[in-house]
Amino acid sequence: MSNESTKTNQITEGVIWKQLLIFFFPIVVGTLFQQLYNTVDAVIVGRFVGKGALAAVGGSSAVLSNLIIGCFTGLASGASVIVSQFYGAKDERNLQKSLHTAYAFSVILSIVFTILGWVLTPFLLKLIDTPADTLADSILYLRIYFLGIFGTLIFNIGSAIMRSIGDSRRPLYYLIVCCFLNIILDLVLVIVFDMGIVGAAIATIISQAVSAILVTNALMKKYDDCKLYLSKLHIDLLKLRLEFRIGIPSALQAFMYSITNIIIQAAINGFGTDTAAAWASFGKLDALFWTVNGAFGIAITTFAGQNYGAGKKDRIFKSVRICLAMAVAVCGGIVLFLAIFCRPLFSIFTTDQNVINIGIDMLRFMAPCYTIYVFIEVLSGALRGTGDVLLPTLITLGGVCLIRIPWIMFVLPAHHTTTCVMLSYPISWITTTALIIPYYLYRKKHAYD
Repeated sequence: MSNESTKTNQITEGVIWKQLLIFFFPIVVGTLFQQLYNTVDAVIVGRFVGKGALAAVGGSSAVLSNLIIGCFTGLASGASVIVSQFYGAKDERNLQKSLHTAYAFSVILSIVFTILGWVLTPFLLKLIDTPADTLADSILYLRIYFLGIFGTLIFNIGSAIMRSIGDSRRPLYYLIVCCFLNIILDLVLVIVFDMGIVGAAIATIISQAVSAILVTNALMKKYDDCKLYLSKLHIDLLKLRLEFRIGIPSALQAFMYSITNIIIQAAINGFGTDTAAAWASFGKLDALFWTVNGAFGIAITTFAGQNYGAGKKDRIFKSVRICLAMAVAVCGGIVLFLAIFCRPLFSIFTTDQNVINIGIDMLRFMAPCYTIYVFIEVLSGALRGTGDVLLPTLITLGGVCLIRIPWIMFVLPAHHTTTCVMLSYPISWITTTALIIPYYLYRKKHAYD
Protein backbone atom coordinates (compact mmCIF):
# COMPACT_ATOMS: atom_id res chain seq x y z
CA MET A 1 0.00 0.00 0.00
CA SER A 2 1.00 3.62 -0.49
CA ASN A 3 2.41 5.81 2.26
CA GLU A 4 -0.92 7.62 2.48
CA SER A 5 -2.71 4.32 2.88
CA THR A 6 -0.37 3.29 5.66
CA LYS A 7 -1.10 6.55 7.45
CA THR A 8 -4.86 6.36 7.13
CA ASN A 9 -4.79 2.71 8.22
CA GLN A 10 -4.00 3.99 11.72
CA ILE A 11 -7.75 3.53 12.15
CA THR A 12 -6.99 -0.16 12.73
CA GLU A 13 -3.72 0.42 14.61
CA GLY A 14 -3.48 3.77 16.38
CA VAL A 15 -4.74 5.21 19.67
CA ILE A 16 -8.51 5.13 19.34
CA TRP A 17 -9.52 8.47 20.87
CA LYS A 18 -6.81 10.31 18.97
CA GLN A 19 -7.67 8.70 15.63
CA LEU A 20 -11.38 9.33 16.20
CA LEU A 21 -10.72 13.02 16.74
CA ILE A 22 -8.33 13.25 13.77
CA PHE A 23 -10.97 11.61 11.59
CA PHE A 24 -13.98 13.36 13.15
CA PHE A 25 -12.96 17.02 12.92
CA PRO A 26 -12.52 17.20 9.14
CA ILE A 27 -15.88 15.43 8.74
CA VAL A 28 -17.77 17.78 11.03
CA VAL A 29 -16.14 20.92 9.66
CA GLY A 30 -16.73 19.70 6.12
CA THR A 31 -20.36 18.86 6.83
CA LEU A 32 -20.83 22.27 8.44
CA PHE A 33 -19.54 23.89 5.28
CA GLN A 34 -21.91 21.71 3.26
CA GLN A 35 -24.80 22.90 5.41
CA LEU A 36 -23.52 26.42 4.89
CA TYR A 37 -24.38 26.13 1.19
CA ASN A 38 -28.12 26.22 1.85
CA THR A 39 -27.79 28.42 4.94
CA VAL A 40 -26.10 31.18 2.94
CA ASP A 41 -28.90 30.90 0.39
CA ALA A 42 -31.45 31.27 3.18
CA VAL A 43 -29.71 34.22 4.83
CA ILE A 44 -29.22 36.19 1.61
CA VAL A 45 -32.66 35.36 0.24
CA GLY A 46 -34.34 36.11 3.58
CA ARG A 47 -32.54 39.42 3.96
CA PHE A 48 -32.62 40.71 0.38
CA VAL A 49 -35.69 39.06 -1.16
CA GLY A 50 -38.12 38.51 1.74
CA LYS A 51 -39.68 36.00 4.11
CA GLY A 52 -41.80 34.42 1.38
CA ALA A 53 -38.65 33.60 -0.57
CA LEU A 54 -37.03 32.35 2.66
CA ALA A 55 -39.93 29.95 3.16
CA ALA A 56 -39.56 28.81 -0.47
CA VAL A 57 -35.81 28.14 -0.23
CA GLY A 58 -35.67 26.73 3.29
CA GLY A 59 -39.13 25.19 3.72
CA SER A 60 -40.92 22.77 1.43
CA SER A 61 -38.23 22.73 -1.27
CA ALA A 62 -35.55 21.96 1.32
CA VAL A 63 -37.61 19.07 2.70
CA LEU A 64 -38.03 17.52 -0.75
CA SER A 65 -34.39 17.97 -1.73
CA ASN A 66 -33.35 16.43 1.58
CA LEU A 67 -35.58 13.45 0.76
CA ILE A 68 -33.58 12.77 -2.41
CA ILE A 69 -30.18 13.41 -0.86
CA GLY A 70 -31.06 11.38 2.23
CA CYS A 71 -32.03 8.34 0.17
CA PHE A 72 -28.89 8.61 -1.94
CA THR A 73 -26.70 9.06 1.12
CA GLY A 74 -28.19 5.84 2.49
CA LEU A 75 -27.27 4.02 -0.72
CA ALA A 76 -23.81 5.61 -0.65
CA SER A 77 -23.29 4.34 2.89
CA GLY A 78 -23.63 0.82 1.54
CA ALA A 79 -20.79 1.45 -0.90
CA SER A 80 -18.63 3.14 1.72
CA VAL A 81 -19.06 0.27 4.21
CA ILE A 82 -18.12 -2.34 1.59
CA VAL A 83 -15.12 -0.28 0.48
CA SER A 84 -13.97 0.24 4.08
CA GLN A 85 -14.21 -3.49 4.81
CA PHE A 86 -12.20 -4.42 1.70
CA TYR A 87 -9.73 -1.67 2.56
CA GLY A 88 -9.32 -2.95 6.11
CA ALA A 89 -8.83 -6.47 4.73
CA LYS A 90 -6.31 -5.11 2.14
CA ASP A 91 -8.34 -6.67 -0.69
CA GLU A 92 -7.51 -4.21 -3.47
CA ARG A 93 -9.17 -6.18 -6.29
CA ASN A 94 -12.62 -6.20 -4.70
CA LEU A 95 -12.13 -2.63 -3.48
CA GLN A 96 -11.63 -1.49 -7.10
CA LYS A 97 -14.74 -3.32 -8.27
CA SER A 98 -16.81 -1.78 -5.47
CA LEU A 99 -15.50 1.72 -6.20
CA HIS A 100 -16.30 1.67 -9.92
CA THR A 101 -19.69 0.03 -9.38
CA ALA A 102 -20.68 2.72 -6.88
CA TYR A 103 -19.59 5.55 -9.18
CA ALA A 104 -21.30 4.11 -12.26
CA PHE A 105 -24.55 3.58 -10.37
CA SER A 106 -24.40 7.15 -9.02
CA VAL A 107 -24.13 8.57 -12.53
CA ILE A 108 -27.18 6.60 -13.68
CA LEU A 109 -29.20 7.52 -10.59
CA SER A 110 -28.42 11.22 -10.90
CA ILE A 111 -29.87 11.25 -14.43
CA VAL A 112 -33.04 9.56 -13.17
CA PHE A 113 -33.38 12.04 -10.28
CA THR A 114 -32.92 15.00 -12.61
CA ILE A 115 -35.73 13.91 -14.93
CA LEU A 116 -38.17 12.84 -12.22
CA GLY A 117 -37.39 15.88 -10.08
CA TRP A 118 -38.16 18.32 -12.89
CA VAL A 119 -41.42 16.59 -13.83
CA LEU A 120 -42.77 15.91 -10.34
CA THR A 121 -41.76 19.11 -8.51
CA PRO A 122 -45.13 20.96 -8.84
CA PHE A 123 -47.12 17.88 -7.82
CA LEU A 124 -44.90 17.13 -4.81
CA LEU A 125 -44.94 20.71 -3.53
CA LYS A 126 -48.74 20.84 -3.75
CA LEU A 127 -48.95 17.44 -2.08
CA ILE A 128 -47.26 18.77 1.06
CA ASP A 129 -49.54 21.83 1.18
CA THR A 130 -46.90 24.44 0.32
CA PRO A 131 -48.38 27.90 1.08
CA ALA A 132 -49.90 29.45 -2.05
CA ASP A 133 -47.84 32.63 -1.73
CA THR A 134 -44.57 30.64 -1.85
CA LEU A 135 -45.55 27.88 -4.31
CA ALA A 136 -44.27 29.52 -7.51
CA ASP A 137 -40.90 30.39 -5.97
CA SER A 138 -40.59 26.91 -4.46
CA ILE A 139 -41.22 25.26 -7.85
CA LEU A 140 -38.69 27.51 -9.55
CA TYR A 141 -35.97 26.95 -6.93
CA LEU A 142 -36.44 23.19 -6.70
CA ARG A 143 -36.47 22.64 -10.46
CA ILE A 144 -33.18 24.49 -10.87
CA TYR A 145 -31.79 22.48 -7.95
CA PHE A 146 -32.72 19.21 -9.67
CA LEU A 147 -30.99 20.32 -12.88
CA GLY A 148 -27.73 20.41 -10.90
CA ILE A 149 -28.26 17.36 -8.70
CA PHE A 150 -25.65 15.40 -10.70
CA GLY A 151 -22.86 17.35 -8.99
CA THR A 152 -24.40 16.86 -5.56
CA LEU A 153 -24.70 13.09 -5.89
CA ILE A 154 -21.25 12.60 -7.42
CA PHE A 155 -19.65 14.64 -4.65
CA ASN A 156 -21.54 12.67 -2.00
CA ILE A 157 -20.45 9.26 -3.31
CA GLY A 158 -16.89 10.41 -3.95
CA SER A 159 -16.43 11.96 -0.52
CA ALA A 160 -18.07 8.95 1.16
CA ILE A 161 -15.55 6.63 -0.50
CA MET A 162 -12.64 8.89 0.44
CA ARG A 163 -13.75 8.91 4.07
CA SER A 164 -14.27 5.14 4.05
CA ILE A 165 -10.55 4.63 3.35
CA GLY A 166 -9.64 7.07 6.11
CA ASP A 167 -9.20 10.38 4.24
CA SER A 168 -11.54 12.93 5.77
CA ARG A 169 -9.26 15.89 4.95
CA ARG A 170 -9.63 16.26 1.19
CA PRO A 171 -13.46 16.36 1.22
CA LEU A 172 -13.11 19.15 3.79
CA TYR A 173 -10.72 21.16 1.63
CA TYR A 174 -12.97 20.85 -1.41
CA LEU A 175 -16.04 21.88 0.57
CA ILE A 176 -14.32 24.97 1.92
CA VAL A 177 -13.32 26.06 -1.58
CA CYS A 178 -16.80 25.48 -2.97
CA CYS A 179 -18.55 27.07 -0.01
CA PHE A 180 -16.67 30.32 -0.54
CA LEU A 181 -17.46 30.05 -4.24
CA ASN A 182 -21.13 29.65 -3.32
CA ILE A 183 -21.07 32.73 -1.09
CA ILE A 184 -19.44 34.85 -3.80
CA LEU A 185 -21.92 33.67 -6.42
CA ASP A 186 -24.84 34.28 -4.03
CA LEU A 187 -23.74 37.85 -3.41
CA VAL A 188 -23.20 38.53 -7.10
CA LEU A 189 -26.30 36.83 -8.51
CA VAL A 190 -28.84 37.68 -5.80
CA ILE A 191 -27.72 41.15 -4.72
CA VAL A 192 -25.76 42.62 -7.64
CA PHE A 193 -27.79 41.13 -10.51
CA ASP A 194 -31.04 40.98 -8.51
CA MET A 195 -31.82 37.40 -9.66
CA GLY A 196 -33.64 36.44 -6.43
CA ILE A 197 -34.08 32.75 -5.68
CA VAL A 198 -32.99 31.86 -9.22
CA GLY A 199 -29.57 33.32 -8.45
CA ALA A 200 -29.40 31.43 -5.15
CA ALA A 201 -30.25 28.14 -6.85
CA ILE A 202 -27.73 28.68 -9.66
CA ALA A 203 -25.00 29.56 -7.14
CA THR A 204 -25.63 26.31 -5.28
CA ILE A 205 -25.59 24.00 -8.30
CA ILE A 206 -22.43 25.60 -9.74
CA SER A 207 -20.66 25.18 -6.41
CA GLN A 208 -21.77 21.56 -6.10
CA ALA A 209 -20.58 20.86 -9.65
CA VAL A 210 -17.13 22.21 -8.82
CA SER A 211 -16.96 20.05 -5.67
CA ALA A 212 -17.88 16.99 -7.74
CA ILE A 213 -15.06 17.72 -10.21
CA LEU A 214 -12.55 18.14 -7.38
CA VAL A 215 -13.46 14.92 -5.58
CA THR A 216 -13.51 12.91 -8.81
CA ASN A 217 -10.11 14.28 -9.81
CA ALA A 218 -8.70 13.32 -6.40
CA LEU A 219 -9.95 9.74 -6.70
CA MET A 220 -8.34 9.53 -10.15
CA LYS A 221 -4.94 10.85 -9.05
CA LYS A 222 -4.34 10.71 -5.28
CA TYR A 223 -4.89 7.08 -4.21
CA ASP A 224 -2.74 4.24 -5.51
CA ASP A 225 -4.89 1.50 -3.96
CA CYS A 226 -8.29 3.15 -4.50
CA LYS A 227 -7.89 4.82 -7.87
CA LEU A 228 -10.83 5.74 -10.06
CA TYR A 229 -10.61 5.14 -13.81
CA LEU A 230 -13.46 6.67 -15.80
CA SER A 231 -12.86 4.11 -18.55
CA LYS A 232 -13.52 1.31 -16.06
CA LEU A 233 -16.89 2.56 -14.82
CA HIS A 234 -19.27 -0.38 -14.94
CA ILE A 235 -21.82 -2.21 -12.81
CA ASP A 236 -20.52 -5.37 -11.14
CA LEU A 237 -23.78 -7.04 -10.13
CA LEU A 238 -22.23 -8.98 -7.24
CA LYS A 239 -20.69 -5.85 -5.73
CA LEU A 240 -23.87 -3.86 -6.39
CA ARG A 241 -25.83 -6.49 -4.49
CA LEU A 242 -23.40 -6.25 -1.55
CA GLU A 243 -23.70 -2.47 -1.56
CA PHE A 244 -27.49 -2.68 -1.80
CA ARG A 245 -27.63 -5.12 1.11
CA ILE A 246 -26.37 -2.34 3.35
CA GLY A 247 -27.40 0.69 1.33
CA ILE A 248 -31.07 -0.09 0.70
CA PRO A 249 -32.03 -0.43 4.40
CA SER A 250 -30.11 2.79 5.10
CA ALA A 251 -31.84 4.51 2.17
CA LEU A 252 -35.20 3.24 3.38
CA GLN A 253 -34.48 4.66 6.81
CA ALA A 254 -33.52 8.02 5.32
CA PHE A 255 -36.60 7.90 3.08
CA MET A 256 -38.96 7.30 5.99
CA TYR A 257 -37.32 10.06 8.02
CA SER A 258 -37.80 12.39 5.07
CA ILE A 259 -41.40 11.27 4.55
CA THR A 260 -42.19 12.03 8.18
CA ASN A 261 -40.46 15.39 7.80
CA ILE A 262 -42.60 16.08 4.73
CA ILE A 263 -45.72 15.20 6.72
CA ILE A 264 -44.53 17.47 9.50
CA GLN A 265 -43.68 20.22 6.97
CA ALA A 266 -47.23 19.97 5.65
CA ALA A 267 -48.52 20.33 9.21
CA ILE A 268 -46.25 23.34 9.79
CA ASN A 269 -47.38 24.92 6.51
CA GLY A 270 -50.91 24.80 7.85
CA PHE A 271 -49.96 27.37 10.50
CA GLY A 272 -49.13 30.03 7.87
CA THR A 273 -46.13 31.72 6.24
CA ASP A 274 -44.65 33.12 9.48
CA THR A 275 -44.52 29.67 11.06
CA ALA A 276 -43.17 28.15 7.84
CA ALA A 277 -40.42 30.79 7.70
CA ALA A 278 -39.61 30.22 11.39
CA TRP A 279 -39.44 26.46 10.79
CA ALA A 280 -37.11 27.04 7.83
CA SER A 281 -34.80 29.18 9.98
CA PHE A 282 -35.01 26.68 12.84
CA GLY A 283 -34.01 23.96 10.38
CA LYS A 284 -30.77 25.81 9.59
CA LEU A 285 -29.84 26.12 13.28
CA ASP A 286 -31.10 22.62 14.02
CA ALA A 287 -28.69 21.40 11.33
CA LEU A 288 -25.74 22.28 13.59
CA PHE A 289 -26.60 19.41 15.92
CA TRP A 290 -27.37 16.97 13.12
CA THR A 291 -24.12 17.87 11.39
CA VAL A 292 -21.99 17.10 14.44
CA ASN A 293 -24.01 14.05 15.43
CA GLY A 294 -23.89 12.71 11.88
CA ALA A 295 -20.12 13.21 11.77
CA PHE A 296 -19.76 10.96 14.81
CA GLY A 297 -21.95 8.42 13.02
CA ILE A 298 -19.75 8.52 9.90
CA ALA A 299 -16.60 8.25 12.01
CA ILE A 300 -17.75 5.20 13.96
CA THR A 301 -19.07 3.51 10.81
CA THR A 302 -15.66 3.84 9.17
CA PHE A 303 -13.86 2.66 12.31
CA ALA A 304 -16.18 -0.32 12.67
CA GLY A 305 -15.95 -1.17 8.96
CA GLN A 306 -12.17 -1.13 8.72
CA ASN A 307 -11.63 -2.94 12.03
CA TYR A 308 -14.27 -5.51 11.10
CA GLY A 309 -12.48 -6.12 7.82
CA ALA A 310 -9.18 -6.43 9.71
CA GLY A 311 -10.74 -8.91 12.17
CA LYS A 312 -10.28 -6.61 15.20
CA LYS A 313 -13.70 -6.84 16.82
CA ASP A 314 -12.63 -5.83 20.34
CA ARG A 315 -11.35 -2.57 18.89
CA ILE A 316 -14.84 -1.89 17.51
CA PHE A 317 -16.40 -2.00 20.98
CA LYS A 318 -13.71 0.24 22.47
CA SER A 319 -14.27 2.72 19.65
CA VAL A 320 -18.01 2.78 20.35
CA ARG A 321 -17.52 3.60 24.04
CA ILE A 322 -15.10 6.41 23.29
CA CYS A 323 -17.23 7.78 20.45
CA LEU A 324 -20.35 7.83 22.65
CA ALA A 325 -18.55 9.79 25.37
CA MET A 326 -17.25 12.31 22.85
CA ALA A 327 -20.62 12.68 21.12
CA VAL A 328 -22.56 13.25 24.35
CA ALA A 329 -20.08 15.91 25.51
CA VAL A 330 -19.90 17.78 22.20
CA CYS A 331 -23.63 17.63 21.44
CA GLY A 332 -24.42 18.75 24.99
CA GLY A 333 -22.29 21.82 24.36
CA ILE A 334 -24.20 22.53 21.15
CA VAL A 335 -27.50 22.36 23.01
CA LEU A 336 -26.28 24.99 25.50
CA PHE A 337 -24.97 27.22 22.71
CA LEU A 338 -28.26 27.13 20.79
CA ALA A 339 -30.34 27.74 23.91
CA ILE A 340 -28.27 30.73 25.03
CA PHE A 341 -27.81 32.48 21.68
CA CYS A 342 -31.09 31.59 19.98
CA ARG A 343 -32.34 35.17 19.46
CA PRO A 344 -29.25 36.60 17.74
CA LEU A 345 -28.98 33.39 15.72
CA PHE A 346 -32.53 33.68 14.40
CA SER A 347 -31.94 37.38 13.69
CA ILE A 348 -29.34 36.34 11.12
CA PHE A 349 -32.11 34.97 8.90
CA THR A 350 -34.86 37.57 9.25
CA THR A 351 -35.78 40.84 10.92
CA ASP A 352 -39.45 39.88 11.30
CA GLN A 353 -39.97 39.70 15.08
CA ASN A 354 -42.95 37.36 14.93
CA VAL A 355 -40.95 34.87 12.86
CA ILE A 356 -38.03 35.17 15.30
CA ASN A 357 -40.24 34.60 18.36
CA ILE A 358 -41.88 31.53 16.84
CA GLY A 359 -38.46 30.14 15.95
CA ILE A 360 -37.11 30.70 19.47
CA ASP A 361 -40.04 28.78 20.95
CA MET A 362 -39.30 25.90 18.57
CA LEU A 363 -35.60 25.80 19.38
CA ARG A 364 -35.97 26.03 23.16
CA PHE A 365 -38.43 23.15 23.09
CA MET A 366 -36.35 20.87 20.87
CA ALA A 367 -32.75 21.55 21.91
CA PRO A 368 -32.79 19.75 25.30
CA CYS A 369 -34.00 16.57 23.56
CA TYR A 370 -31.16 16.31 21.05
CA THR A 371 -28.70 14.30 23.14
CA ILE A 372 -31.16 11.39 23.20
CA TYR A 373 -30.47 10.82 19.52
CA VAL A 374 -26.70 10.51 20.06
CA PHE A 375 -27.10 6.88 21.14
CA ILE A 376 -29.13 6.03 18.04
CA GLU A 377 -26.55 7.60 15.70
CA VAL A 378 -23.43 6.06 17.23
CA LEU A 379 -24.78 2.57 17.95
CA SER A 380 -26.53 2.19 14.59
CA GLY A 381 -23.40 3.55 12.88
CA ALA A 382 -21.23 0.92 14.54
CA LEU A 383 -23.67 -1.85 13.61
CA ARG A 384 -23.82 -0.57 10.03
CA GLY A 385 -20.03 -0.64 9.76
CA THR A 386 -20.03 -4.35 10.52
CA GLY A 387 -22.71 -5.00 7.91
CA ASP A 388 -25.55 -5.38 10.44
CA VAL A 389 -28.16 -3.04 8.95
CA LEU A 390 -31.56 -4.71 8.67
CA LEU A 391 -32.67 -4.95 12.31
CA PRO A 392 -31.27 -1.54 13.35
CA THR A 393 -33.18 -0.09 10.40
CA LEU A 394 -36.38 -1.83 11.45
CA ILE A 395 -35.93 -0.53 14.99
CA THR A 396 -35.45 3.02 13.71
CA LEU A 397 -38.36 2.78 11.30
CA GLY A 398 -40.54 1.46 14.09
CA GLY A 399 -39.78 4.55 16.13
CA VAL A 400 -40.63 6.78 13.19
CA CYS A 401 -43.54 5.01 11.49
CA LEU A 402 -45.33 3.66 14.53
CA ILE A 403 -45.06 6.83 16.59
CA ARG A 404 -44.36 10.00 14.63
CA ILE A 405 -46.70 9.50 11.68
CA PRO A 406 -49.73 8.34 13.76
CA TRP A 407 -49.01 11.22 16.15
CA ILE A 408 -49.36 13.77 13.35
CA MET A 409 -52.41 12.02 11.92
CA PHE A 410 -54.40 11.46 15.11
CA VAL A 411 -53.01 13.53 18.01
CA LEU A 412 -52.27 16.81 16.21
CA PRO A 413 -55.87 17.39 15.02
CA ALA A 414 -57.00 17.33 18.65
CA HIS A 415 -54.16 19.59 19.86
CA HIS A 416 -53.40 21.85 16.91
CA THR A 417 -50.23 23.63 18.08
CA THR A 418 -46.63 23.72 16.90
CA THR A 419 -45.59 22.27 20.27
CA CYS A 420 -47.71 19.21 19.59
CA VAL A 421 -46.01 18.82 16.21
CA MET A 422 -42.54 18.98 17.74
CA LEU A 423 -43.39 16.62 20.59
CA SER A 424 -43.47 13.76 18.08
CA TYR A 425 -39.68 13.97 17.73
CA PRO A 426 -38.48 13.30 21.32
CA ILE A 427 -41.14 10.64 21.86
CA SER A 428 -39.92 8.69 18.82
CA TRP A 429 -36.25 9.19 19.80
CA ILE A 430 -36.79 7.87 23.32
CA THR A 431 -38.59 4.80 22.01
CA THR A 432 -35.92 4.06 19.40
CA THR A 433 -33.09 4.52 21.91
CA ALA A 434 -34.79 2.13 24.33
CA LEU A 435 -34.73 -0.52 21.58
CA ILE A 436 -31.34 0.07 19.93
CA ILE A 437 -29.29 -0.09 23.15
CA PRO A 438 -30.31 -3.65 24.15
CA TYR A 439 -29.93 -4.81 20.55
CA TYR A 440 -26.39 -3.45 20.37
CA LEU A 441 -25.53 -5.10 23.70
CA TYR A 442 -26.89 -8.39 22.38
CA ARG A 443 -24.76 -8.14 19.23
CA LYS A 444 -21.74 -7.20 21.31
CA LYS A 445 -22.21 -10.23 23.54
CA HIS A 446 -22.28 -12.52 20.52
CA ALA A 447 -19.34 -10.67 18.93
CA TYR A 448 -20.94 -10.67 15.46
CA ASP A 449 -20.52 -14.41 15.03
